[in-house]
Amino acid sequence: MTITPAAGEVVSTARPWPAFAAKGITVAPVDAVMLEARAASFASRSIKNASKVAALDLAIRCVDLTTLEGADTPGKVRALSAKAVRPDPLDPTTPSVAAVCVYPLMVPYAAEAVAGTGVKVASVAGAFPSGQSPLDLRLREIEWAVAHGADEIDIVLNRGAFLSGNYQECFDDVVASKQACGKAKLKTILETGELGSYDQIRRAAVLAMAAGSDTIKTSTGKITPASTLPTALCMAEAIRDFRRDTGVVVGLKVAGGIRTAKEAWQYLVMVLETLGSEWLDPNMFRIGASTLLNDLLLQRAKFRTGRYEKPSRLTLD
Repeated sequence: MTITPAAGEVVSTARPWPAFAAKGITVAPVDAVMLEARAASFASRSIKNASKVAALDLAIRCVDLTTLEGADTPGKVRALSAKAVRPDPLDPTTPSVAAVCVYPLMVPYAAEAVAGTGVKVASVAGAFPSGQSPLDLRLREIEWAVAHGADEIDIVLNRGAFLSGNYQECFDDVVASKQACGKAKLKTILETGELGSYDQIRRAAVLAMAAGSDTIKTSTGKITPASTLPTALCMAEAIRDFRRDTGVVVGLKVAGGIRTAKEAWQYLVMVLETLGSEWLDPNMFRIGASTLLNDLLLQRAKFRTGRYEKPSRLTLD
């Protein structure tokens, strides 16, 4: 598809914007002032208690429970997977999370632990978090993770190519990664904190979607800033317009720095008002987090029992 710059938008002339299979997709310039003002409005909304309870369960169901540390062990991953399946052992009504997200070498242990439960296994593959490895090595890592049980693959956009204006190379990398995923879903991490502007974020979002990504994701969680409401809104608007132009529905994942139930509610409101209720589903919206789940559980218990419980009752992941 041909992605045409909108009027007034500057695109590198040294390395042209890639020509794809179909026509009619534009990359509209972003009004940063209006974007930030709208994003700020989501943080000021009040939500009724009845809606908060439903939002807590929805947020839990949308969590990708994550551990991405060099010290990860099979035992830690098994324990995390058990928590993903039954987040609150004292309350069997608590829903399971959407997925457990781990490094490729930990995929077999996670897959074994969640087998038959409905919880997915997501893996960061393709030289996470930098993406700075030869493409053939990145693809082999993706294929290995899928072969050993990964249902979803989170890759990182080739920011070196993108920021150099090598858009076709960046596009081709995502296409090849999608092919390497086979039956698994592909999430492409834009790493918005390194892209420099909202216009660049929108351009990267459209490129990743045009290349076949099932979901676009804000951040690796390894740099600051990670996910913010304005960057997530910028991506959500790109998803909305991409569907309008192509009919293709793409998911959104926010990750990095989301630690409280209140922050999760803000993202849910943003998704509802920008993309619609269709996206309020774990198949279309995810929150990548490690510490967030405990706060969601504590807030849920508070609504259920009328009192705050001790954080020490829950495991630290």
